[in-house]
Amino acid sequence: MRTASVTRNTLETQITVTINLDGHGCSHFDTGVPFLDHMMDQIARHGLIDLDIVAKGDLHIDAHHTVEDIGITLGQAFAKAIGDKKGIRRYGHAYVPLDEALSRVVIDLSGRPGLVYNVDYTRASIGQFDVDLFSEFFHGFVNHSMVTLHIDNLRGVNSHHQAETIFKAFGRALRMACEVDERMGGATPSTKGTLTA
Repeated sequence: MRTASVTRNTLETQITVTINLDGHGCSHFDTGVPFLDHMMDQIARHGLIDLDIVAKGDLHIDAHHTVEDIGITLGQAFAKAIGDKKGIRRYGHAYVPLDEALSRVVIDLSGRPGLVYNVDYTRASIGQFDVDLFSEFFHGFVNHSMVTLHIDNLRGVNSHHQAETIFKAFGRALRMACEVDERMGGATPSTKGTLTA
């Protein structure tokens, strides 16, 4: 089983992420940021990833540090769990609709961090959640998981739907990229022979 648990403590946040890439979509979240918990649940359920995130952050200031640092810690846990990446598909992609909204996510477990994020939300906030923080989350994730990630919201009117399609597609794309491809025979899916940068 490809599992990992990472704890990251700073003066701003204290976060523990436990992940099982070969799970069933079971999850538990206690971050103090309800809408982020809802999005993390999309990753777990649609990625079939068991995910436990407990976070305590300086929410009396705002949610910025908590959201960004959860992205960082999740990226660290993912990198630890995926290991040497031998025999995996490496690439994953998904289109996910929700009513009028449609998003596409494409991922490469390349060993190189990169984020292309094309999302124009129709509102600045969803409830109390500042949508700008999603970009911070994904930047934190890619920089510490060492993956290349392209996120495009192709259309949408309802900002909740926009966000939910992004995270559902992210979960599905991650699931595809992590899958073991029996035809690979345990080889590394790279002409370089390595996916560790």
